[in-house]
Amino acid sequence: MGKTFDALNDSHVDFIMRQKVFFVATAPLSSSGSVNLSPKGYDSIRILDAHTIAWIDLGGSGIETHAHLNENGRITLMFCAFNGAANILRVYGHGKAVAMDDPGFAELKTLFPAFDRARAIIKISVHRVADNCGWGVPFFDFKGEREQLHRHLEHTPLDEWKERRYQANAVSIDGLPGLVRSDEAGST
Repeated sequence: MGKTFDALNDSHVDFIMRQKVFFVATAPLSSSGSVNLSPKGYDSIRILDAHTIAWIDLGGSGIETHAHLNENGRITLMFCAFNGAANILRVYGHGKAVAMDDPGFAELKTLFPAFDRARAIIKISVHRVADNCGWGVPFFDFKGEREQLHRHLEHTPLDEWKERRYQANAVSIDGLPGLVRSDEAGST
């Protein structure tokens, strides 16, 4: 049986920071909506304190996490030990997507100096941590990060990249508002 906690402890933080991949799950309020589960890699996560996590959202083809967070805020992160002792850590919380043109984005972005640009920073208020055995998780060897996303970001002019993000990520697959320009947020 796993153990639950109200906040992250030093052991949790150490485990999280050693993982090369983690998974993000969100869902809309509608029972007919689509549950989203996304893998995340790179050095893209920061533990701000025992109750706060941030990760840099470099962009993608969908905008489900943003849409779900904008609608209801529910989010779960899962970390699995693919080497070393078996372990699964789930972090439950309430998240907010701070988009690239939103107030506060530039300050949060300083947490991730290795990345020149990002669609958003996801900031999570942690309210539950579940630490489980992970005996069913297989061993995998880490060979390195894929470089395609970095190359794409480096070779696309910033204005063109931003416009593409706003156009392609305006609406979720279930029709929920996704990435909204901060100057339009009050008019929606």
